[in-house]
Amino acid sequence: MTSSSLGDRLRAGLRRTREKLGASLGASDAPDWEALEESLVLADVGLEATEAILEGMRARSGSTEVRLREELLGILRRVRTAAAPTTPQQSPCVSLVIGVNGVGKTTTVAKLAHQSVASGRKAMVVAADTFRAAAQEQLASWAERIGVDLFEGESGSDPASVVHDGLQAALARKADDVFVDTAGRLHTRRPLMDELGKIERVASRAAPEAFQETLLVMDGTVGSNGLAQARQFAASLSVSGIILTKMDGTAKGGVVIAIARELDLPVRFVGIGESVDDLVAFSPEEFVDALLS
Repeated sequence: MTSSSLGDRLRAGLRRTREKLGASLGASDAPDWEALEESLVLADVGLEATEAILEGMRARSGSTEVRLREELLGILRRVRTAAAPTTPQQSPCVSLVIGVNGVGKTTTVAKLAHQSVASGRKAMVVAADTFRAAAQEQLASWAERIGVDLFEGESGSDPASVVHDGLQAALARKADDVFVDTAGRLHTRRPLMDELGKIERVASRAAPEAFQETLLVMDGTVGSNGLAQARQFAASLSVSGIILTKMDGTAKGGVVIAIARELDLPVRFVGIGESVDDLVAFSPEEFVDALLS
């Protein structure tokens, strides 16, 4: 996918969010601060991030759009600089994919594996959602379609054990990338969160030389309501990045800024459709361009 086509699709996906901001932007050097604040909040940028953005804009010169662009890019670039590399050099790279129910974790795992294969790496997926048979069946179907190895345990078996055995199999098969699909869980249920912590520890022991990350999948349409979820996951686990799904057509795309500013977590990928190619690496520049123009 070319950069221009990606930008066009992202711009189309963020149209509703852009419309919320459009009325308060323009060529004027004297912003309507109240209207701009309201637009940012309605786009789910978040109160804390909105206040910081407006304060930074007041210290800058130029048109409203130029000042806003600089503030948004500043937030996103700072977090990206501190983030783990999107394509680590060492193999294997183990990605634990977590999140609440219904955000699209299983499909996201498949899309990540597809990207790995497309880049010439050997990928494997691990079905660690052992309590939902449909999830295992869905992942098995995806694995067959995209041509990657699948490891799955018995229905109802301990997820951490499945992850351990899956990583051992991945090492034996010399996989470059391993993507682990975990069961959806409410962030307020401590036993379930503790189980994810156990999975993280088991994965570290099973493949101590691997690059390991934990990717939190969030539904982009829930906007700032998802921040509470992210706070709980980040407080309990070593979350290294966010994947926002269902970003095509959302009016709440500003949540990307809220996540970066308030949680200091980078958005790593965004989902802009249902096909296997509709998960794209997050680019602050392309996102801000799509958001404002």
